[in-house]
This record gives sequence, structure tokens and C-alpha cells, in this order.
Amino acid sequence: MPVQKLYAGAKLREIRTRLQLTQKEFAARLGVSLPYLNQMENNNRPVSTAVVLALAREFGTDVTELATGDSERMVTDLREALADPVFPAPGPSLADLRLVASNAPGVARALLALHHAYRQTHERLASLDEALGQGERLSRASPWEEVRDFFHYCDNYIDAVDRAAEHFAQGAGKIDEKSARMLERRGVKVQFSDNGMLRTYDSRQNTITLSTISPDETRRFQLLHQIALITHGDLLDATLDLARFQSDEARAIARIGLANYFAGAALLPYRAFLEAAQETRHDLEQLADRFGASIEQVAHRLSTLQRPGAKGVPFFFVRVDQAGTITKRHSATRLQFARYGGACPLWNVHQAFETPGRFLRQLAETPDGVRYFCLAREVTKPGGSFRAPVQRYAIGLGCEIRHAEALTYADDMDLTHPQAFVPIGISCRICARPNCHQRSVPPLEAALRIDPDRRGVLPYAIQTPNTS
Repeated sequence: MPVQKLYAGAKLREIRTRLQLTQKEFAARLGVSLPYLNQMENNNRPVSTAVVLALAREFGTDVTELATGDSERMVTDLREALADPVFPAPGPSLADLRLVASNAPGVARALLALHHAYRQTHERLASLDEALGQGERLSRASPWEEVRDFFHYCDNYIDAVDRAAEHFAQGAGKIDEKSARMLERRGVKVQFSDNGMLRTYDSRQNTITLSTISPDETRRFQLLHQIALITHGDLLDATLDLARFQSDEARAIARIGLANYFAGAALLPYRAFLEAAQETRHDLEQLADRFGASIEQVAHRLSTLQRPGAKGVPFFFVRVDQAGTITKRHSATRLQFARYGGACPLWNVHQAFETPGRFLRQLAETPDGVRYFCLAREVTKPGGSFRAPVQRYAIGLGCEIRHAEALTYADDMDLTHPQAFVPIGISCRICARPNCHQRSVPPLEAALRIDPDRRGVLPYAIQTPNTS
């Protein structure tokens, strides 16, 4: 397989701007000529190995940032958006999309925002969901999508909130004791009830009420969530100000998301959790027991360990309900999830419901040739009484195959044999695999050949598009 050249012009310009250096000064520090730097910043030439080493040596740059970040996510998002029938076929090539994502990320975000607005309007009109009199609301993305994209393009890592939570968790004593001391100093009382609510805060009575039927780790998380709102509200609001959400609804949803982030980061503080993850080789059960957390909380936290200079294994994390709907999605890898619809049915996260309480392992390969190690497990959240509803989910955690040796779950698996890898996609509507026996709909960006006298796995033949 040929080595992919590294084009990172936008990232080079970002580093130089952050350092407040001119092109001439930056070129001198890197040991290259001014024209050569100019060509690299404009993606006319790839970033050489010597320049990568100079970035690390001279500026302490985390060189993995050059090959990751927004551009890969944008390419995936652009491919899916441009597969919409509203755009003429054939669409731009993969090379063109990478060029746009690298050189003009602002244009890419504008195009994605425009497509979100179109899709939102189209779906509301098609379903006659308050189509009349909606005015401005019809032209903007939903608050949930806006918040999802905010965390998506932050690599699911919010540095200021993460460090504040880590500072809160430092010092002697367990996290429960620290929470109790913090609330006692502020005169906040904690009580318990089985009124059906996980958490209720009465600001007039200065009282937090937690559910008696929730597991300890859930009560602990909910208490930390409320502590974030009470003690770090200014920090959360400052972060939201920088995000510039388009609606009050999106800002309110994001504020809850940031408080959840604080709770997870306080329960599983960054450096202590990273060291434990490396020591246990990412054994989720050991980590859950050590930190008093749930398996889902541990898996989610692993997907956020992207602090510059102290990064963990880049994981993706997803939670799926029994209908196949993705209810949580975060990715620090090149694997991106479908923005619309469900996930690939060949992915092992769907099979986890068949084997409750067990970890399922899978080697998978996406259409772009990237290979992953995938771990899945069913998670049940009991209702606490005979007639109370039981919540069932499946969680998926994974990383690129080059990191698999850092996971205890991959020890006895053949990571080199090509036939060991299951061919999965993002979603049927943008996956061009021609002979998938689980395909539900044809790919939008491919032409079809229909022959009534021939029937294979599918009732049609797919003409694979040129993606070079």
C-alpha cells in the first residue's frame, strides 16, 4: 500500500499564526526556504519528514495533529451531504473534497450548514410538521444537530472544562467526600427520593434530590453534574460564548452537555484515568471498578482523552438503541458515523443485544481502507421496580488497528490477515460496496443497472463511482 503524503497547509498556517511568526521567521526556524514554506502552506507540496521533526523539536508540536482533526471529518460530512439527490451527479472527487477541507474549511462548513438548513426545511415540509408559519425556524439546523457538531469538531475534548474538573478531583479523599465537602461549604443539602427523577435541584431550598433506585455510579455522576452548574457556571457560560450558538435552545442543550462533560471528567480525572487506562491496557471492567463508574461512563471517557501533549489512544464511542438509532456518537478517529439514519448493520454493536453482559470483538474495514478494532457490549439500565421500564442499549468502542495492541481485548486476535476484517460502511446511502448482503437502500451517488433476467445478492447492480 503506498504511503499517503501529508498535506497540512491549514494546520501549518494555524501553528504559525498562534506563534505570531511571519512566514520568513517560521521558515528559518523550520530550516526551509520561504518559497518551500509557502508551497506547503498552500498544499502545493506535502509536509516533509524534516519539517515534521522540526515542528516537534522547535515548537513542541504534537505532530499527530497534522494528520488528524477537522479535515477528515469534513471530508466524510461533505461526501454524505453531496450524495443528496439535490446535487448533480457525479459529485466532486475525493481528492477535490480533501483539497476543500484542507484549504478552505470555512467554505466547507458553510456548505454543510446550507445543506443542514435545506434538509431541515425539506423534512419538515414533507411531514407537514408545522410547515405553515414557521418562518425563521425552518431555515436553521436543529439545536441537537448544532450541539452535536460543536462537540464533534472539538474532538469531544473541552480543555478548560476538563482541567477544571481534574482540579476539583485532586487532593486527598474520594470523589464522594470531595463532593460532600464542596456542597457543605455552600450550604447545599442532598436528599433522596423515588419520585422518578434522576436529579432535582431546588435553588430556593438549596437542596439536591437524587433517585433512590439509581445505581451508585449514576447518583455520583448526577451529583457532579449539579456541582458543575452550581460552582462552575461562569466557566460553562464562557465556553458557550465562544461557541456562538444560533439559538437559545442549542445553548441550553450545550450547557447540559458541558455539565455532563465536567461530571465525567471529575469522576474520571484526566491524568489519573489515562495512567490507569494504560496500566490496565484499557480493561473497561477494571477501570469501572477502580473509579466507581459504569462501563458506559468509562467507554465514553476513553473517547475524550485528546489533551494536547498527553493524548491517549484515539477511540470512537457510540451508543445504539434496540431500533438501531444512534443516541450518542463521539469520534477521535477517522471513523465517522452517519449523520442521518442508522449505522451499518454489519457492525458488531447491533449484535451485542443478542449476548447481554458479554463483550463482542470485531475487526472491521471501512470503504476507505482503514481498519479498526471494535468492541461492543449490551448495557441494561433497570427501572427499579416490576412495572418500571427497562432501558437497553448497546455501546461500541474502537480504535484504528495500529493501536489495537494497547488493548487487552485484542491479545489473541489475528490483526494481520485481510480476511479477518468485516467490510463495514458508514450507512447504506453513502456506502458503495457493490455486493453487501445487508444493504437496505441503493447508494445515492452510484448509478444502478437493473436486469429483470438476472438476480444476485441484490435486485440491482451497482456501478461503483470513481473516487480517485
